[in-house]
Amino acid sequence: MDFSLLLVLAVAITGIVWLLDIVWWRRARRARLATAESQVDGELDAATRGKLAKEPWPVDYARSFFPVLLIVLVLRSFVVEPFQIPSGSMRPTLKVGDFILVNKFTYGLRLPVINTEILDLGEPERGDIMVFRFPDDPSVNFIKRVVGLPGDRIRYEDKQLYVNGQPVAKSVTDDDADDAPGERQFEERLGDVAHAIYNNPQDPGPQMREVVVPDGQYFMMGDNRDHSNDSRYWGFVPEENIVGEAFAVWMHWDGGLPSFSSVRLLE
Repeated sequence: MDFSLLLVLAVAITGIVWLLDIVWWRRARRARLATAESQVDGELDAATRGKLAKEPWPVDYARSFFPVLLIVLVLRSFVVEPFQIPSGSMRPTLKVGDFILVNKFTYGLRLPVINTEILDLGEPERGDIMVFRFPDDPSVNFIKRVVGLPGDRIRYEDKQLYVNGQPVAKSVTDDDADDAPGERQFEERLGDVAHAIYNNPQDPGPQMREVVVPDGQYFMMGDNRDHSNDSRYWGFVPEENIVGEAFAVWMHWDGGLPSFSSVRLLE
């Protein structure tokens, strides 16, 4: 189910119903009321007047919901959109059950549903956490970290990431992560962004020969390097699939009571 499409349809339907009432049906109600008043001596009783002037229920609902739906559509499409993390591919940065906020204008304004860019405001940078439409199934949203920009040469070998022939700096911060037994935690630095990653020393993991990122596309990887379905397996992310940049965690919910102890900005 495409929520953006449903929201656009809801705005369109309620807006059209409200507009038709303004330009057509309201006038017809007023005309019926005027005709009824001209056919009686004195004034119509309140009950009859109310019945003739009453808005039909579709118009009443459309007038009430259209402004709210329009505001939600504008905010969700052009300002910020909430997402829930469904998998552990971005651990330790993001956990299953984290609710995140995604900036919809960092990389430019895009029309809802068709995702066509209408205003270019910037490009993804190496190290950004980006939400995008999965290339193999655009109805599914993925979240990964931007590793390769257009023109970059990317290689992954023996758990070491190489960008343009240079190994990406990383250092061990925990030999056995408390919340991920068997995983070693590293601090990795992509450009100006320092972030945590997991590697499993018992798992050889994928090996990837050097590839060149095509123009207008991006190479994405999860921070949970040995447990992430990312560009190492299915290729590059086209620019038109970009949804926005994840910038904050605002809540965590794993089925119990919601927790706000993990509220933070992302890096």
